[in-house]
Amino acid sequence: MPCHLHPSSALYGLGYTPDYVVYHELVFTSKEYMQCVSAVEPEWLAELGPMFFSVKESHSSRLEKRKKEAEAAAAMKAEMEASVKQKEQDAAAAAAAAEVAARTKQREAIATPGLATAGRRATTPRRPLGL
Repeated sequence: MPCHLHPSSALYGLGYTPDYVVYHELVFTSKEYMQCVSAVEPEWLAELGPMFFSVKESHSSRLEKRKKEAEAAAAMKAEMEASVKQKEQDAAAAAAAAEVAARTKQREAIATPGLATAGRRATTPRRPLGL
């Protein structure tokens, strides 16, 4: 149904009519005029009133839509491969750092004679008496 902005409306002086408006009042004269008008974005309507509105993407052809989907899939795949490679590099760096820390700890250990170490007894084993 064709409606026009009322001349007293703030949006009337813009020089163009916004694509989407929300109005509060209709005035019937020789034409139908909207008063108390606010310009809105279509995404707002879809977000706040999804049961009444939806935003559909316009594609000129199915081929264009498939091309965009293929590009998006390729971008996701490349991003995933880069992420896996980065995780592998991080794991290798962490393993190398742990190995360096273990070697450093081993080098800095002080050798003390008679001190028990893992798997060895601290005392000298007893020998049987006699011949």
